[in-house]
Amino acid sequence: MSILVNKNTKVLVQGLTGKTGTFHTEQALAYYGTQMVGGIHPSKGGSNWTGSKGETLPIFASVAEGKEKTGADATVIYVPPAGAADAIIEAIDAEIPFITCITEGIPVADMVRVKAKLDKSKSRLLGPNCPGILTPEECKIGIMPGSIFRKGSVGIVSRSGTLTYEAVFQTSNEGLGQTTAVGIGGDPVKGTEFIDVLAMFLADEATTSIIMIGEIGGSAEEDAAQFLIDEAKKGRKKPMAGFIAGRTAPKGRTMGHAGAVVSGGKGDAESKISAMEAAGIKVSPSPARLGKTLVEVLKG
Repeated sequence: MSILVNKNTKVLVQGLTGKTGTFHTEQALAYYGTQMVGGIHPSKGGSNWTGSKGETLPIFASVAEGKEKTGADATVIYVPPAGAADAIIEAIDAEIPFITCITEGIPVADMVRVKAKLDKSKSRLLGPNCPGILTPEECKIGIMPGSIFRKGSVGIVSRSGTLTYEAVFQTSNEGLGQTTAVGIGGDPVKGTEFIDVLAMFLADEATTSIIMIGEIGGSAEEDAAQFLIDEAKKGRKKPMAGFIAGRTAPKGRTMGHAGAVVSGGKGDAESKISAMEAAGIKVSPSPARLGKTLVEVLKG
């Protein structure tokens, strides 16, 4: 099994005709035939997109039209920051069940507007400023390198794009593989949080262990730790390893993601590590040991 996406997921691309959208759509099509079913462009509806290897996809004038004509249940957004919020809202209005926004640099005020709309909708948003999601040998949405994935048993959820790939690479090398890897993004206002993904991994029978990678800033990791403690009391618990990026960041300074800000004694690495350890997560001393740390947990 997997979470959120599988071989039957049909994906529209908002921003397909741009350089970034074109490149990553070609990569997705080449990854076990991920079902990329069309692109969206308000002034190019009725035309076709052609990839570098002769791949073709229809272009629709709106997300609603694309959904109606293809049966799409997901969309991925490669629209530049100035228009990305409106692209998300268009997908929400079209009632696309699963929206992934890769775009980095969307103004926080725009995302507050999106979040208000999202909370009253039928859609789930992954991102923005995230690497996307990948279920090995089934579906690739976003910019993760498919070559490092192996089908397996580890669920991976991360705020850091780069460390998502590191966790995938290491669990593949350890022979564990992945069920699904989810990059939730590091922006302060986003659609999907750790708790949402952890709940899905705990419920997924194929996911027998979990890696959670956090960052300094905010309280999402502490909230997730409390969620895991509460779930464990109900008998829902799985072996976990984790890591917190930004341990050496000076307080009050943004490091990397816009959400990685430490202030007022909250959001620092120490508090997050303590919370994760209290929830039974074995925190790796280095991102280079994530895979081995999980193996140690599994061996008891």
